[in-house]
Amino acid sequence: MAAKKQSRKYGEKASAKVEKAMHERKRGTLRSGSGKKVTSKKQAIAIGLSQARRAGGKVPAKRKSSSK
Repeated sequence: MAAKKQSRKYGEKASAKVEKAMHERKRGTLRSGSGKKVTSKKQAIAIGLSQARRAGGKVPAKRKSSSK
């Protein structure tokens, strides 16, 4: 019996958007919503995933953040 094929958690569009955001961060051109320069890798990934979500890519829903 053949094993079930695993589906990808993130789609190709998500991968491309995150890659683009990371390149922009390295060049120093990536900006957050408030207009400030992004220097964090984690924030760059979050921006890329958010853009992919808006573009209709296959991206899991955002995690619920705990109260700060």
